[in-house]
Amino acid sequence: MYLPDEIPDAKVLITVKTYPLPSSKYEELVCTAGFLNNGKWIRIYPIPFRTLSYESQYSKYHWITLDLVRNTSDFRPESYRPKHGIENIRIGPKIETGKNRDWAERKQYALNEIFYSMDDIIQLAKGNERKSLATLKPREIVDFVIEPDERDWKPEWRDQLLQYNLFDLDEQGQGKLRQVIPKLPYKYFYKLLSKGDKKPRKMMVEDWELGALYWNCYRRHGKDEAKANELVKKKYLDEFCTKDLHLFVGTTKQFHLISQNPFVIVGVFPPPKLQTRDIKQAGSSSFTAEGVQQKPLFEFD
Repeated sequence: MYLPDEIPDAKVLITVKTYPLPSSKYEELVCTAGFLNNGKWIRIYPIPFRTLSYESQYSKYHWITLDLVRNTSDFRPESYRPKHGIENIRIGPKIETGKNRDWAERKQYALNEIFYSMDDIIQLAKGNERKSLATLKPREIVDFVIEPDERDWKPEWRDQLLQYNLFDLDEQGQGKLRQVIPKLPYKYFYKLLSKGDKKPRKMMVEDWELGALYWNCYRRHGKDEAKANELVKKKYLDEFCTKDLHLFVGTTKQFHLISQNPFVIVGVFPPPKLQTRDIKQAGSSSFTAEGVQQKPLFEFD
């Protein structure tokens, strides 16, 4: 057994937050994942993140504490859910980086188990282990690809989200329409080579911070989509490829058993190459992945 069915007072270092998706039951859902203090991967789902109080909203590299129970509707061994509801999540300290601290503490967890071959990860996912989360060190990043996508959520999703909620009342006691998180109008992919690959793999990036970066750049540059995508690509290709880039990869339950490669990129881990002083200094970009504020993602004009 990967982990016990129940984990009381689980301490989880959050390293993955995916871009929110609509849910008829929970408003938007965010898939979060990270490491237990014993170094093992764990996925916490579902988390209706926007319904959390401000004090309970955690960012990446926060430690959180909560009682977890296995998510029996999900066959993936890393999948758990809060036992007593999301309101009982306790936020602990955050592992920072910067002038006064380096990346060593984050590396203890993120680089505890590294894979160099996507084929090896996929083999574990398809076998009895059913592995669905891993850290990949790509051999080479070939390109960062941006493709147009549908510009709005499916009508049934949007209609459900816009329904009145009896508990969402304005100052006059009238029901308020919910604000729907904007859908990213583009899809983003890394083309990469891992150990043993003869041709590049194209893997979608579903990181929360990529979406936040796009919307921040979009607003900052007068709603210019081309400029926003230019800056996203500059960050994820030009800057990250100068670093010791690792990728957090995870499966979706829907495609885990049926897709040839069921993994998407759910997060990036870009510590500087410490042996080069210039590259360490390059970490102070005006668009830092870890520093993207979450709040602007939910501001609407």
